[in-house]
Amino acid sequence: MNTKLTLTIEQEIIERAKNYAKDKNRSLSDIIENYLKMLTSDDNKQDIEAINPIVKSLKGSFKMPKDMDYEKELGKRLEEKYL
Repeated sequence: MNTKLTLTIEQEIIERAKNYAKDKNRSLSDIIENYLKMLTSDDNKQDIEAINPIVKSLKGSFKMPKDMDYEKELGKRLEEKYL
């Protein structure tokens, strides 16, 4: 059963969210519902609890470029360190 929910969100964020939803061919309600499902799932809670508190505090502080090749970058850094 669906229930209507009223939220108070900054207008700029609403506009950006609507544009994002439109680009993904999804409704904003669907995106928010799925995000809330993810946040409140039992699997997600267990994953978060298993993370070290220091690491947990850093979550979201680094935004990796979409085109970054993690494996290549790691190999490069290890070569610099050990060779």
